[in-house]
Amino acid sequence: MSILSFLMRTSKDCIYNIYIVTIACNGVKPFRQKAAEFLDELVKKYNPKSSVTLIDATDVFVKNLPKKNMGSYFTPASMLRLYIDKIPEIAKLDRVLYLDYDVMCRGDIREFYNTDLRGVEVAGVLDIYGRRFYKYHGIIKRKRDEGVIDDRANKEWSFLKQDYMNSGVMLFNMSECLKTKMLSKAAEMCARRWMMLADQAALNKCIERRKLMPRKYNEQEERPRRDTVLHHFSNNFKFFPYFRVQKVKPFEIDKVHSILKITEYDDILKEYTKLNRRLN
Repeated sequence: MSILSFLMRTSKDCIYNIYIVTIACNGVKPFRQKAAEFLDELVKKYNPKSSVTLIDATDVFVKNLPKKNMGSYFTPASMLRLYIDKIPEIAKLDRVLYLDYDVMCRGDIREFYNTDLRGVEVAGVLDIYGRRFYKYHGIIKRKRDEGVIDDRANKEWSFLKQDYMNSGVMLFNMSECLKTKMLSKAAEMCARRWMMLADQAALNKCIERRKLMPRKYNEQEERPRRDTVLHHFSNNFKFFPYFRVQKVKPFEIDKVHSILKITEYDDILKEYTKLNRRLN
């Protein structure tokens, strides 16, 4: 459904080269080849130059198991973003926009995708909750170029500067990531140390230089704002009438309507339902 939102909310002159990374181990059901071929046909209807490629990363994952975090709250497949530097088809790319499966597109992403990444490993948005509680680089030096935090620079103390990014939407500068071995360091950390939100915590710890982007490129509140470009259906904490974690995904049509009161994706939901019947 995420892919469909990009196709239906952006211009048809946009070319999408989409890589779906999957594994078949530890109880994780792999993404079906039939489904990938179906999606490839779908994106080509919008632009013949677009493509969908399915990559089986089982061997890479097994060789680099995040041993200490295999029993985490999230499926092991959520950690696959840590291994993209070990997948030749992806590692050779200039930049890679990683998206969780529950991210919906509401507008043109080209400004975000084409942002200047010189000397920066990752561009992303602050985490809605983690920014208040976690600061792996609480002692930081803010560089002159706006929005860039250099964790290697001369450091100065500040409790106010926030740097903890959400990993559901991340724009990777692959050449810089390969140079600093940031992704490999994050994967190794997940192998030897248990962490809450393991892959996200490891990435935030290992990134040496990041670029913070406006929240419109990863809106994590349950309802999007007027300027939201990417709406991330992440888990939300609710405190009244009792504390609970609210989990609603974009394809859960009834919940999107009854709990979130969102109807702006109805045209996408309708098309998704129709296509889903054809696929199954």
